Amino acid sequence: MGVPELVALPVGFEAFHRRGFINYQLNRAHALGFAERRELFDAAARIRSMDDGGPVFEALASRAAAEGRYRPATGYARLAEFFTPPRSQRKPERYRRYLELFDTAFADAALVRHEVPYAGAALPAYSLPAAGPPTGGKVLLHGGFDSVIEEFFPVAQRIAAAGFAVIAFEGPGQGGARTVHGLTSDHDWEKPVAAVLDHIRLDRAALVGISMGGYWALRAAGREPRIAQVVAWPPVYDWLHRAHPVLRAPVRSMVQHRGFMGWSVRTRARLSPTLRVVVDQVLYLLDSDDPADVPAWFLGMNAAHAGSERVRQDVLLMCGEHDAFQPPALTRAQAQALTAAHSVTTRLFTRAEQADQHCQMGNLDLACRVLTSWLRSVAASAGGSAPRPDPPP
Repeated sequence: MGVPELVALPVGFEAFHRRGFINYQLNRAHALGFAERRELFDAAARIRSMDDGGPVFEALASRAAAEGRYRPATGYARLAEFFTPPRSQRKPERYRRYLELFDTAFADAALVRHEVPYAGAALPAYSLPAAGPPTGGKVLLHGGFDSVIEEFFPVAQRIAAAGFAVIAFEGPGQGGARTVHGLTSDHDWEKPVAAVLDHIRLDRAALVGISMGGYWALRAAGREPRIAQVVAWPPVYDWLHRAHPVLRAPVRSMVQHRGFMGWSVRTRARLSPTLRVVVDQVLYLLDSDDPADVPAWFLGMNAAHAGSERVRQDVLLMCGEHDAFQPPALTRAQAQALTAAHSVTTRLFTRAEQADQHCQMGNLDLACRVLTSWLRSVAASAGGSAPRPDPPP
C-alpha cells in the first residue's frame, strides 16, 4: 500500500449555522477535510434542531457515495452518526456505515487496524508508518469527549509525514470502544495507554490527547513511564474550579444530594438542547440512566486526580484564545501546575491565525505544523538540557 496525498485542510472558521454548538460540529467536519463547504451551507439550512442532523447528513452521505466522493461521504456519515442520539438503535448502524465509507475512502492508505485487548473486550486502534524522513519516534494519538479516532486521520497523516510512526486509538467510552465493544468511560487513562503500548510492544512513545483527551493524556503521562513526551491539545486541568469557580462549591454540595441533582440536570437539559446532548453523551459513556452521574463524571476530572506534579516529561500545551469549551484559563492553570515537568511549552492560537477556536478548527494545518515541529525538536534534544518554558498565555 502506498502513502496517499495528505487530506487538504481548509483555513477559516465558517458561520454555517446560527446555533453555536451545531455550527462548531459542521466546522469540525470541514476543518478536518471531510466535508465540502457549499454542501455544509446547504445542509445547515435544513437543520432546525439537533434531531434534524441525522437524516440530513445520512442522505448527503448516500448521495456523495453514489457519486464516488468517498471522503466527503465519510464526513457526512460521521455527522449523521454524531447527531444520532446515543441510545438510538440507529447509532450502531450509522457508526458501521461510517467505518465502511472510511475504509473505502482510504483503501490506499498504509493503515493497519488493531483490536487492543482491554477489560475482556477491545480498544480500536490504527497504526500508520512514518512517511517522511524517519525520526525513529512513535506517537500515540487519541481524542476526547465525543470523538471517533478515524476523524483524526488527517492529523495522523501529518504526524507521520514529519517522520513519526503513529498509533491512533480509542479509549474506553470512545467511538467503537463504546459502540461496538461496550467499554464505558474511565478517567484513569494510564490503563488504556498501557494496554496500547503493550499490544504494539513499545517501550517509548509520545502521547497526544485532543480536546478533553488533553486531560487524560497528562493524567496518563504522570503514571506511565514509557511516555516520553506529552501534548494536551488543549488542557482541561480542573474545569469547574478554573473555568467556573463560582459554581464549584454549590455543585459539589448538590452532588451529595443525588435526587435533587438528578432533577436539576433533567430540568436544565429539557431547557437547553446543547446541555441535553452533553447529558445524553455522558450517560451513554457511563451506561447510566441517572442524570446525577453527569456532574459527578465531570467533577472526576480535577487537579488532584490529574496529578500534574507527577508529570516529568517535556509537555506541549496547545489552546485557542476563544475556545468556548476549554478556555485559556485552563491552560494557564495547567502550565503552573506542571512543577516537575522537564519543560513546558505553551502555544496560544489566535483569531488572526484563524485558529482561535476549540482544537484549532479553522486552521488545523497550522496546529499540526506547531505540533510536529515541537515533537521533532524535543526528540532531537532528548537527553540534553531542558528548553526554557514559554510563558503561559
